[in-house]
Amino acid sequence: MVMEEAQSKYRSPLTDRYASDEMSYVFSDQNKFQTWRKLWTILAEAEMELGLPITEEQITEMKNNLNNIDWKRAADEEKARRHDVMAHVHTFGAAAPKAAPIIHLGATSCFVGDNTDLIVMKNGCGILCRKLAQCCDHLSKFAEQYKSVPQLGYTHFQPAQLTTVGKRACLWLQDLLIDLKQLQSTQTELKFRGVKGTTGTQASFLELFNGDHGKVEELDKLVTEKAGFSAKFTITGQTYTRKMDSIIINAVAGIGSTINKFCTDLRLLASLKEIEEPFAQKQIGSSAMPYKRNPMRSERCCSLARHLMGLTASPAHTHANQWFERTLDDSANRRIVIAEAFLTADILLNTAQNIMQGMVVYPKVIEKHILEELPFMATENLLMSMVKSGADRQECHEKLRVLSVEAGKQVKEFGKSNDMLERIRGDDYFTPIHKLLSDIVNPSNFIGRAPQQVSKFIKEEVMPEIEPYRHSFDKEAPKLNV
Repeated sequence: MVMEEAQSKYRSPLTDRYASDEMSYVFSDQNKFQTWRKLWTILAEAEMELGLPITEEQITEMKNNLNNIDWKRAADEEKARRHDVMAHVHTFGAAAPKAAPIIHLGATSCFVGDNTDLIVMKNGCGILCRKLAQCCDHLSKFAEQYKSVPQLGYTHFQPAQLTTVGKRACLWLQDLLIDLKQLQSTQTELKFRGVKGTTGTQASFLELFNGDHGKVEELDKLVTEKAGFSAKFTITGQTYTRKMDSIIINAVAGIGSTINKFCTDLRLLASLKEIEEPFAQKQIGSSAMPYKRNPMRSERCCSLARHLMGLTASPAHTHANQWFERTLDDSANRRIVIAEAFLTADILLNTAQNIMQGMVVYPKVIEKHILEELPFMATENLLMSMVKSGADRQECHEKLRVLSVEAGKQVKEFGKSNDMLERIRGDDYFTPIHKLLSDIVNPSNFIGRAPQQVSKFIKEEVMPEIEPYRHSFDKEAPKLNV
């Protein structure tokens, strides 16, 4: 019966299908309302330390009931009172009756609401930073392994000069590193709302402490420290500025554009059959076409990244439409947007990490594509070698132009392989370089400093950033639900 009821209601795919347990817990009701109780407890504890008539017995009773939430009572209270915070004040008071008279003393709803949101987002940023660092680690290993393997470069998705498999991976890695630094900075700069009262003036607390401004400031400082923050907002309205939400969600959404870029490139490479995401032994690519190897993980990432990037508009509009000290049209929007942003980013990083640990490279296909284009790209090197042997530069240029046109015709009009090198070998004019051809068109001669760039970038920029997270890395790739 319970199962039937569960199936008859909409459930978010973010939590039911994709997200990790740890990020789902961060945004769970259990964590939210337990944090409310912790905040009420540290507020009372700080007020007691500063001289208000609150007893150790009351504090102990509150601490003993942080997890003892009567969910049915809370739901009934909210239904009757139409106020979620007061519903939980009364529910907490019923569990800790001796403390009931001092729970929420001097506070407004935003004391628990806003401060909990800030705690939750700070913890969410910590999870995402760790997973970003782990993705950077996996991609660094891949880039280092393939730093010297030539690969056809593309601009405008048209063949361009060669790069290497590892160097291209560093383009993805660099974006991940930027996201990591951005999120670290955002997390570090995240301030606590603290105890500010109904419109941010701290008037209620000034009344509690009989006009003692010093004690009100000390209360704000104590509660902030007890909540695990090093800094607090000096100025707030009823809420902390919603500008902060916009900054945080933009930093989180940056992960979306990075993973979308990575997975789009990988989908294109899979179509070229050069590199593909891991494919399970019994995985089915298509119900109708048994041979298909669809890049479903990458496609899922691109789909969810689109959702994540689209969430950035809501916090900006919410901030723009906060009237004076506060209006409640932020509430319903924030309940959805903040949680979905963090959950979606979490899913993207879990899936990307799974992909990165199992990417499959096909060197022979990569080499085949290079050889289809390299003879044209090598014409300048061929020209220089002929000139060194005594040939006339202009005459040689014309010879190479004619052979290039003829070889190009074979490829485009007849679907044949590029036979440019065979044409050069069959032309006596190029006899001086016939024995040098293999060396001249060796793909490794066309990758510039790509291997050195990869090593330098990983050693000097990537490793110092991810080292603090290494102790917390999972050894295995995340297990994906679907």
